[in-house]
Amino acid sequence: MNIFVLCIVSGKWSPTINMRKVFSCIVISCFGLALVNCSNKPATNEETTFTKQDSLTDTYLAYQDSMLQAWNIMIHDDNQKIKKMHSLLHELMVSNPDQQEEFSKFEERLEQLRQLRYTQKSMANADVVEEYDFASSSLVSELLSLTESQPEFAYNSTLQALAEEIQLADQRVNNYRNDYDLIVMSYNRFLEKNENYLKALDQTDPQKKPLFQMVSE
Repeated sequence: MNIFVLCIVSGKWSPTINMRKVFSCIVISCFGLALVNCSNKPATNEETTFTKQDSLTDTYLAYQDSMLQAWNIMIHDDNQKIKKMHSLLHELMVSNPDQQEEFSKFEERLEQLRQLRYTQKSMANADVVEEYDFASSSLVSELLSLTESQPEFAYNSTLQALAEEIQLADQRVNNYRNDYDLIVMSYNRFLEKNENYLKALDQTDPQKKPLFQMVSE
């Protein structure tokens, strides 16, 4: 192509020029132009659109996960406290076989404690939480008092360690409840602000969660 153009522009067209070379130049030049045109075309990759409904769904699910995690941590710690109370009773039974009947009553109360415990739904009833808290705190107080009154408590490191762990776990209850409440309060505000969107999203009516703070008031 270049040879052909130069010949025309300069007015020096010569029949001696090899026409095959001219044709080759034209083909190569056209091919090059085609490549340039292709490279200048805008990219056709589809961009992902993130709608408000997508954002609300992600936020809603994130709240659900956070609440469940906070709840599970709290319940796990409470289960560990009950487990340590069982261990403490076992230690007392071994060292005080003459008090088996008294310790057996404690065991029965501990077994009932799990059945009394509230759920995320039942805690909306203040009486359910209050009943559990009373049963739990009574057991902790009575069991620790009984343990510390035993002569071997002064030198039995296992009894001392278990008693301390139970006491600390009992003190952590309100901390875990406060952590849970903070997430739930934020979740409830989210529901209030986006109620209509969420209804359209799930075809359901998401309900607010009860708070420990409300139960204790």
